[in-house]
Amino acid sequence: MKAILIDDEKPALQHLERLLLKDGRLQITGKYTSARRGLEHLEQEHVDIVFLDIGMPEMNGLEAGEHITGLSRSTRIVYITAYSEYAIEAFELNAADYLLKPVTSQRLSKTLERLEAGKVHTEEYKEQAEQPQPAAAPPPKQLLCFKRLEFLDVLEPGRKLQWRTSKAQEVFALLLHNRGQWMLKDRIVDLVWPDFKPEKALTNLHTTVYHIRKLLKAWDFEILVEFSQERYRLTKENLLLDVEEFEQGYRSTPVESEEEWQRREAVLGLYRGDYLEEHHYDWAETRRKELQARFIRMALCSADYELAAGRPRQALDRLIALQNADPYSGQICRCILRSYTELGDSIGFRNHYSQYTLLLQRDLGVTPDPGLDDWARKQL
Repeated sequence: MKAILIDDEKPALQHLERLLLKDGRLQITGKYTSARRGLEHLEQEHVDIVFLDIGMPEMNGLEAGEHITGLSRSTRIVYITAYSEYAIEAFELNAADYLLKPVTSQRLSKTLERLEAGKVHTEEYKEQAEQPQPAAAPPPKQLLCFKRLEFLDVLEPGRKLQWRTSKAQEVFALLLHNRGQWMLKDRIVDLVWPDFKPEKALTNLHTTVYHIRKLLKAWDFEILVEFSQERYRLTKENLLLDVEEFEQGYRSTPVESEEEWQRREAVLGLYRGDYLEEHHYDWAETRRKELQARFIRMALCSADYELAAGRPRQALDRLIALQNADPYSGQICRCILRSYTELGDSIGFRNHYSQYTLLLQRDLGVTPDPGLDDWARKQL
């Protein structure tokens, strides 16, 4: 079956494409960041399925769906939305299914099974479904950057990628860190070999890149280290990156439902530790702090939901772990105290606030925020 993808958010578009390629049941013949471009494709070529984002500027997905139905009633539409309330309206437009962002491989697989099983019946769709399916794409390999740089191969789970040298690992991580952007080789040597003379550093860089390329080829990874005009960059295909999946699924808004809480738990579960924390790369520090701050904000939203849902013990366990990452945070401290209050644990409340106060005084020479202090004293 042929499909096109339409979503104005490029990361979401790429994420869906990766999931479909991993599944292998559909042939993707186009992907577009505007509904109008997608309609132009459909005017020229028939497809069986359109994956269509609802919330797009200029022409939203529901409006585009009407145009698609006008072009061909045999083309099935799978709507994609971050808001479940759109689902009912989507089905009123005869959608084959809908997917909530962030799309997961498990939920997408159910949609494809539904389509294959013929739960949405048209004669044209039946004819297409009887055609031979395209060969399955090779399953993607996974690259982890949270806590440590680590490759995972789903075909050989125990397989470990051994770097020839720590500098080869660092150069690879640096190019990956820059997300496909060209980097001057002088900039690379300044970051990786700051104490070396320029000629020696450049020689080391050329040797290191050679070993990286050789290793990636031997391990059959679809990753290229390209060189042009005294610059290097890294490009990748069929590779899942935990940091990219985390950023695509990141949300900082309140959790509204148990289903949404579960989706966010899957995203938070990607965060095994701070970004490249075990390698201590100075050039990664800014991004490490940014990703840690995002993780804490998102986890606090989940803790707020757990407290509202009457699960203070679950919230407390989460918050204690968060405080280890950011021990001076007044916001985390307040949430922990709320958890103790919900649990009816006044001793835990007093002990925790006393320890927090001492920590601030000892490490920073400050007292708790007046607003937090006033609130805490009223609870005692």
